[in-house]
Amino acid sequence: MHSDRTRKLGYFAGLITPLWLTLGVALAGALYPGYSHVDQAMSLLGADGAPTRVISPLINNFPLGVLFLWFGTSVLLSFRHLWARVSGLLIILHGLGSFGTGYFACDAGCAPANPSASQNLHNLAGLIMAFSLLLAGALWVWLGRRLLASPGFSWFSLLCTLAALGALPLMAGALESGHGFGLYQRVNYGASLLWVAGLALVLLRRPAT
Repeated sequence: MHSDRTRKLGYFAGLITPLWLTLGVALAGALYPGYSHVDQAMSLLGADGAPTRVISPLINNFPLGVLFLWFGTSVLLSFRHLWARVSGLLIILHGLGSFGTGYFACDAGCAPANPSASQNLHNLAGLIMAFSLLLAGALWVWLGRRLLASPGFSWFSLLCTLAALGALPLMAGALESGHGFGLYQRVNYGASLLWVAGLALVLLRRPAT
């Protein structure tokens, strides 16, 4: 009984991740004079020299890391199927990446000609975050039918995965033009977080086995 309750709390952790990020980034952005959610990366909120350098990781990266670790562990413990467990491990890895991006701040501006070690580690943690959650969602395009008997969730997983992938070239183009990066980054990450919340909701509604 205790184990079931702990897993369900983990599902709730996954369910609230999009809301947590939205509120956290909105608050940090409001405390950063002149910050643009459309043009600027979320990492700038925690960059060296930023007015929100200290508060941004405390309200975004670190608590989100805890939520992802909890949710990923719940997914891992909810299934015996190998690839479902792999998806749980990928979500856990995403949570660890969230801690990494918060602990290792990017340099001022986040795009220096000569990046520091902290900038390089921040970038590495960011890549781990991006691709771990993308792969986890892609696995459930197949697992949704096989384990949940839910074609609807399989299609939902596919749409979220394609939306996250489709935003990547737009992000690259925005880096060159200097406009729209923040918007496309939020589409990319938002699609993945929407998938996390969708999986959490499906698991909360799933009959106990």
